[in-house]
Amino acid sequence: MKLVTYLREETDQLAILVDGLLYNTQDLHPELPNNMQMFLMAWEDVIDIAKHADARLKAGNRPANGIPVESVQILAPVPFPTSCRDGYAFRQHVAAARRNRKVEMIPEFDEYPIFYFTNHNAIQGPGEVACMPDHFEKLDFELEAAIVVCKAGRNITAAEADDYIGGFMIMNDMSARTLQMEEMKLNLGPAKGKDFSTVIGPMLVTPDELESYLVPAKPGHTGKNYNLKMTCKVNGIQVSEGNMGDMDWTFAEILERCAYGANILPGDVIGSGTVGTGCFLELNGTGKLNDPGYQEQWLQPGDVVEMEITGLGVLKNTIVKEDSDFSILALKKKP
Repeated sequence: MKLVTYLREETDQLAILVDGLLYNTQDLHPELPNNMQMFLMAWEDVIDIAKHADARLKAGNRPANGIPVESVQILAPVPFPTSCRDGYAFRQHVAAARRNRKVEMIPEFDEYPIFYFTNHNAIQGPGEVACMPDHFEKLDFELEAAIVVCKAGRNITAAEADDYIGGFMIMNDMSARTLQMEEMKLNLGPAKGKDFSTVIGPMLVTPDELESYLVPAKPGHTGKNYNLKMTCKVNGIQVSEGNMGDMDWTFAEILERCAYGANILPGDVIGSGTVGTGCFLELNGTGKLNDPGYQEQWLQPGDVVEMEITGLGVLKNTIVKEDSDFSILALKKKP
């Protein structure tokens, strides 16, 4: 099942997507909530009803009020997440980034999965990404996948964690690298370098849609893994390619760590971390390592970023500059 949230009469409307047409959930069955937030809260009571409605639509039993998906404004599939975490699941990305900085691979990566909390109030879907002047100091994308939690849990194990995953999305963890690198010198996680925009979408795809792509987890790991090609284009030129099946830490293992001594809630969004080659920071570092004259590339106003993951659609954003010259970098105190 493919679930889409779109703007309808100034509010968020949940719909099922079939063959390019959207069908509002409440029109398909009176017990189906009309927004993602309530759908996730009632997940165990409504998911079978929704899947039955989806099956009817796919079989051709469709009402006449299907809405062409290209005719509406698509929002983030989970427009109001209860929290947003981002993981660090791809060893290839971590190893390449450290190699490019001429430091050894950190052995702790292989010992446990990590994540950080980012700004769940900065979640957005396809469309314009508004950036302040300081964000354009090495503005970057990050090609990722993401999940949403569909039922509450605490102290769950990786063996059972896949049952808590409602669906999968594309994630673009936008990053202002100059702000990020400066603040992380003080040994806290990224904050202002990350909190202005995290893009998810264009839809939430339930796990049953992806069963044909299942592959084994990496040796020694627990949880479902999927052979899904991941690409990113900037202004129509492909710059990144990877595969969700290359995740070293599974979403189940990341969820296990998230839920240790803490409640996970319906609506929590969790990203995979960047796939190998999945950002300019890594690509620029690799380029300069091989050629000292390599010309760095960073996102600029007007750039169009298109991410695609097999089965999850295409997530498209345009970078725009806010009408402001305010700079927090200029406020730095001098010793």
